[in-house]
Amino acid sequence: MSIPFTDLGRDDDDGVGYVSESHYLKSPTVAEQQAMRLLQVPGRDGREGSMSSNVSDLDVPIYSSENLTTRPRREVESGFNGKLAFAIAASALGSSFQHGYNTGVTNNSQKVVEQWINGTLEDRSGIVPTKESITLVFSLMVSIFCFGGMLGGAVTGFVAERFGRKGGLLLNNILVLLAVICMSSAKAASSYELLILGRLLIGINSGLNAGLAPMYLAEISPVNLRGAVGTVYQLVITISILLANILGLRSILGTAEHWPTLFALTIVPAIFMIATLPFCPESPKYLLLSKGRELEAQKALSWFRGTLAVHEEMDGMRAEYDAMKLVPKTTMRELITNSALRIPLIIALTIMVAQQWSGINAIMFFSTDIFHMAGLDDNASTYATLGMGGINVLMTLVSLVLVEKAGRKTLLLIGFAGMAVDTILLTVSLRFSLQSQVAGIFSVIFVLIFVIMFATGPGSIPWFLVSELFNQSARPTASALAVCINWTANFFVGLAFLPLANAMGGYVFIIFAVLQALFFLFIYKKVPETKNKSLEEISAMFRQQSYQ
Repeated sequence: MSIPFTDLGRDDDDGVGYVSESHYLKSPTVAEQQAMRLLQVPGRDGREGSMSSNVSDLDVPIYSSENLTTRPRREVESGFNGKLAFAIAASALGSSFQHGYNTGVTNNSQKVVEQWINGTLEDRSGIVPTKESITLVFSLMVSIFCFGGMLGGAVTGFVAERFGRKGGLLLNNILVLLAVICMSSAKAASSYELLILGRLLIGINSGLNAGLAPMYLAEISPVNLRGAVGTVYQLVITISILLANILGLRSILGTAEHWPTLFALTIVPAIFMIATLPFCPESPKYLLLSKGRELEAQKALSWFRGTLAVHEEMDGMRAEYDAMKLVPKTTMRELITNSALRIPLIIALTIMVAQQWSGINAIMFFSTDIFHMAGLDDNASTYATLGMGGINVLMTLVSLVLVEKAGRKTLLLIGFAGMAVDTILLTVSLRFSLQSQVAGIFSVIFVLIFVIMFATGPGSIPWFLVSELFNQSARPTASALAVCINWTANFFVGLAFLPLANAMGGYVFIIFAVLQALFFLFIYKKVPETKNKSLEEISAMFRQQSYQ
């Protein structure tokens, strides 16, 4: 049986017709090229051959394009939909809001809270307390929030596996209720100890949220939206910090009468979560890979994707589930001793430390003084600080869009490189700011640029990058360790910064410039790009590296 070709004007060496230059097989479309690759098999000489042995010299199949069906390597991911948006809002607003709000709530309320502490100590002892004792109590109240975050982060893995991602987030609101009771009743009971206890409880809650929420967001998101969805956690943190600073103004709730209400408002996002998150399914990956509930996992995945066409994504999850059954459960020891897990663990911990040691907390602390150097009075400096918070929110929103276009590694490199250069310029301008108002104005500009660079990538990416670097069995333990390290680094920055600032003044930023440069080099050398890669592909990449 002869096969019709276009222009069979001559024979080749084997006496078989050839394909003319004008034939569609010689200039195939993109779809035809994809189909050809699917049909190609290795040739006998080791190179890519063709399904058609009669035209092997041409390495193209002779089947008609009308009979070919093309299929991409991976099903097209379902994009953003209403149900996914609902789940993101329910989990992120109720979790990261606690983290950000309780970080910023003590900023503008510091003076009125210290006055109340002063009155409480004096009423108890009948002696006017020293400024040092008041500062000690207030500092303990602020820093114990970070200590609570360390405790919460340390138990993230246990809670995530025992109660699930969604279940853990819901149960975590019990701590919010207890914290609100303590903090709102502290003034009436004349007990600063209750305020400190409430801060500890809300810190534990925030530490758990910092591990559970990014894990849940990463596992419910399609690959093409995972970075943008993960950035939502940091976006809500920046919004809630800004809101806490606004509500803490003396013209609103930052007064001797209303500050307990300011602290009690942290119950609002908890109520929102309790009212919305129960309507969302548990993480499909948790249901299948941790609990073995395949039917429930498929229903949950269909709910998040807004379509029943989730078969290929389910196939990938089943393959990971089958592989997990062949290996023991990942422990902390396994994370450290197994090189395929140790590599991403080192990356995750370093990125978490880099976020806290980037100098953002120092910039926030120094911002009011810097604004004073630029000639702003107290009132104007306060509103300038709020403006800085607004820029942080805006740029985090920009990074949400950029993270799926530019990639994680690119934004991290831009952020740390920009901060390093900016920090050096800020140090120089601070040196002359007392002698020159122009230098003071440049200092303000450099502060704003620093916030922009931080929000571009270093502020948001570490939270979800950890969940991207590990497979299902290692993710809870790795997230627990990474979140604990993040809060620990935050705690030490708060502990060491004031003594260093008092000793070095504006030159304290040189330390951060050096650290930023070192983190830039580490990211450039060691951190992989995870954009558009499935969690299974990323895990396979680290396994391959461990064998090299």
